[in-house]
Amino acid sequence: MPHFAAISVAPPDPILGLTEAFKADPNPNKINFGVGVYLDDKGRNTTLQVVKAAEQRLWEAEPSKNYLPIAGDAQYGELTRQLLTEGVSVPPGQASLQTPGGTGALRVVADFLAHNLDRPTVWMPGPTWPNHPKVFNTAGLPTKTYRYFDSAHNSLDFEGMLADLQNVPQGDVVLLHGCCHNPTGIDPTPAQWQQIAQVLKDRDLLGIVDIAYQGFGDGLHEDAVAVRTLLEAHVELLVCQSFSKNFGLYNERVGALHLFSSEGDSAHRALSQLKVIVRTNYSNPPAHGALVVRTILADDQLRQQWQQELAGMRARINGIRSQFAEALNAAGVGRDFSFLTRQRGMFSLTGLNLEQVDRLRREDGLYMVGNGRINVAGLTPSNLPIAVKAIARVLS
Repeated sequence: MPHFAAISVAPPDPILGLTEAFKADPNPNKINFGVGVYLDDKGRNTTLQVVKAAEQRLWEAEPSKNYLPIAGDAQYGELTRQLLTEGVSVPPGQASLQTPGGTGALRVVADFLAHNLDRPTVWMPGPTWPNHPKVFNTAGLPTKTYRYFDSAHNSLDFEGMLADLQNVPQGDVVLLHGCCHNPTGIDPTPAQWQQIAQVLKDRDLLGIVDIAYQGFGDGLHEDAVAVRTLLEAHVELLVCQSFSKNFGLYNERVGALHLFSSEGDSAHRALSQLKVIVRTNYSNPPAHGALVVRTILADDQLRQQWQQELAGMRARINGIRSQFAEALNAAGVGRDFSFLTRQRGMFSLTGLNLEQVDRLRREDGLYMVGNGRINVAGLTPSNLPIAVKAIARVLS
């Protein structure tokens, strides 16, 4: 009997599987709201001009394709860490690793917690990115949820969130979205982040910050307020950083893991264990995408060009949110969609239920996650009227 005959077929990924179904749909007016990829106003995902400029420099000057160290490029680690900590006093213990995307950073963290901190429970917001619990569960860590989203008002359930965090047992870990919360698009205010930081500090809880959309909300500096506030409160942190979105380097898998500890020696010991995990997993990180990021961040001219292109993407996202809300209101849908303009980043929970989502996919070729999450960057001036008409019909 074949060794693999008894293996069952795994269900498709709830988000990436949508793209496969979308590609097979013959509907000429189909729209993909599922996967989190930035699209321009013509529905294209294009390479940033600054990335092309950096790659041209690398093509001319890169001396070899030799292995990187286990922790990756040191300058890359320092430059990416500075994106989070500019203007704040950092703790004495710091360590950075270059990782294969933000997901790679999360998995390294999960294995690190499982092997070195007695398998603590990881608390995450409800809802969260569907892959979050899977990453930590696969590493053998239990996960629980704290209140986050108030679906009745499409807002942050801040009182419920604080109450739940105040009851997290000492020794457990709290996962936080740094900005542009996925899937809701709803973030705490700077004042609320201060209260969250105080709870974590008072209860001596370790924080994990997943920040995958820095610059897509209100600005590079503004979107790092969570990390800065937690560090100012002397909360020890593991920060998982992704550059898929804000550099458009989706297929290069560019990420970083930063550890902030109150003791320098503790950070040194933790880094040694993190490197063991990397060595036994992927050995050392891929180089090209990180070299692109390093080249841009280390050069004033390229960095300014990147910030301008990023500001353009941010303006398009916020602009299409306003247009979408106004068009839905004009269509007389009988529901207030003004919350779209208060959310940040690419994602929004629309309030559409599973039956409505299924109808939109079957009848109109509108593909979104079953919980009603959409990627608003999938909207363009040409397809927005199509989407609004379809949504108004299923809501009527």
